[in-house]
Parts: sequence; structure tokens; C-alpha cells
Amino acid sequence: MDKIRTGLAAFGMSGQVFHAPFISTNPHFELTAVVERSKELSRAKYSQSRIVRSFDELIGMKELDLVVVNTPDSFHYEHARRALEAGKHVIVEKPFTTTVEEGEELVALAAEKGLTLSVYQNRRWDCDFLTVKEILAKGLLGRLVEFESTFPRYRNFIKPNTWKETGESGGGLTYNLGAHVIDQAVQLFGMPEAVFADIDVLRTGGKVDDYFIIHLLKPAKAPEVKITLKASYLMCEHEPRFVLHGTEGSFVKYGLDPQEEALTKGLLPTTPHWGEEDRTQWGILHTEKGGNVVRESYPTLPGNYAAFYENIYQHIRQGVPLQSNAREVVGIIRLIEAAWASSRTQSVIKL
Repeated sequence: MDKIRTGLAAFGMSGQVFHAPFISTNPHFELTAVVERSKELSRAKYSQSRIVRSFDELIGMKELDLVVVNTPDSFHYEHARRALEAGKHVIVEKPFTTTVEEGEELVALAAEKGLTLSVYQNRRWDCDFLTVKEILAKGLLGRLVEFESTFPRYRNFIKPNTWKETGESGGGLTYNLGAHVIDQAVQLFGMPEAVFADIDVLRTGGKVDDYFIIHLLKPAKAPEVKITLKASYLMCEHEPRFVLHGTEGSFVKYGLDPQEEALTKGLLPTTPHWGEEDRTQWGILHTEKGGNVVRESYPTLPGNYAAFYENIYQHIRQGVPLQSNAREVVGIIRLIEAAWASSRTQSVIKL
């Protein structure tokens, strides 16, 4: 079948690191066009791609099948809506939208036009998250009682003149990393009945939230599991990425998935041993069952962000179910809104 002719709405960090490498190395896709308002950075690696100077010019290209909306957060709704109206399939960077109402409108529009609408929840394919899924599927911890997911970062300064720090076009940690850690928890345990959260600005001179701790209460698939989600820009000494406790043992995992670092260095997902984690970073599985005590490293599964785009191809061309369906991701925006409401009112917000 013909390749899916794809246009990137921006060529900043997101376009360079998280999208172009996967589009260009997947034989089912063609990186047809890239929006660069004044620069020509894409020319060096993607000389076959056309550079256009505006989003209008991009969605006006009749040959395009798919548009990746990876512009600043506050433009996601408008750009996704206009791309759908132009008859394009759409991938939206996280966060999907800034409000539930915007998300629901886009989902309805895509359904009306029979177009694909997906959200780039690539961290569903993080190596550590895939490993956590495997441990739970195997029942290695017995009945799970506690799940902690922490995304540690250390940036004790305010990067000047960027929308992610000024808040003028979105930004903030809860909509950024929160969109990932909340999505991962919902993937495992389903939507919760309620949310309790504390969101704050901790860095001196900060204008956007750079800290959150969110509790998801009574998730649909496992109401007894206590879920704590946390992120901060002031974690010089990292906390564990995942901590799981069950009736028959625990699993503790430090470190972050290596794919982002590899992509930032310019490596491509076709590199041998892509997504594999060094053995020294493997998590610790400590179980006590039937009088037998085991405490050992548990092999981390390879991460695989490329699976996202492969699923997009299979969905558009072969009708395979969409793994990151925008209709479901609206629920993540609902939880982010509830977390903000909880933090403002210092109360539990029921959904």
C-alpha cells in the first residue's frame, strides 16, 4: 500500500526527538513536510521533506494523509480541529487538550469525518512500564496493595523566554509529565472514583507548576490499590521511578527509560539493541512466598516507542484497533482537571 504521507506541525524538541526519527525509519510512512517558520533545521537530516512556513500551508497540502500536532499545548485543540476539518488523520502530542470539552469536541469531529485521532502517549512503551505490566500480569507480587510512580527531574533554574516556563501557551508539570504518569496508572488500573492532589510551584521565580503529588482513589480495575503519582523539578537525588508492594513481595525500580536520551544524542530507533536497558539499572524483585525468600534483579524489557507509529499504520491501513485512542485519553484530561480542582480546594474530587 501507499506510504502514509505525514506532516509535522513543528520542528522543535518534540519534532526532532520524538516524531521525525520514527516517521522517517518506518517504511510505511513518508515524512512529507515539516513546518519551520524561519529556520531550515530539518534540511540536514530530512532533505527529501518539504519545508513549509505555516500551519495553514501544511494542512493545505492535498497529498498529506496525516498531520502530527506537536505545537505548544494551547494550540493543540485549534490545530487538531483544523487538520481534521481539512480531512487529515491526526496525532496530537500530549497533553491532548487543555479541557475535557475541547477533547470531546475533537473526538466527535473525528468520528463524524471517519478520521483517525490519536494522542502520543509514547510512555506506554517505556521499558520500565512494560516490565511493571509483565510483573503484574504474572502475579509475582501476589495481590497488589500499593503502587507509586515518580518521575524525577532536576532543573533548579527557570529557562527564560520559553512557553513551557512562562505558561503563556500552556506548560506546567501536571499537564506535561502528569499526562504520562496518570495515563500509565489508568492503563494498569482503570479510571478512579476520585482524586486528591497537591500541585505547587517550588522553584524560586517559577511561574508554572513544577511539583505535584496525586492520589487516584479506588480505581475501577483494582479498588483496593493505593495509587500515588509524583513529579518534581527539584529532585537532585532521584527517588525510585516505580515502587510496587503486594501481599507476596515488592518491586522497586530506579532510573528512566533510555530511549529519550538516545534520541537526544541523535541515535535512530533502528540502532541495534534499541530500548534495551543496562543490567545495572534493572529493578529489584523481593518476594517471600511459602517460606522461600527471593531478592534479585528482574530483567527490564526493551522499550519501544516505534510501536506507537506502527500501530497508527496498522489502524489506518488495516483496521487494527488504535492503542492510543483520543476518545479514551479524554479521561486523562478529566483527571488532570480534577487534580487541579483538588489542589485548589484542598479536597477530594469525585468524578
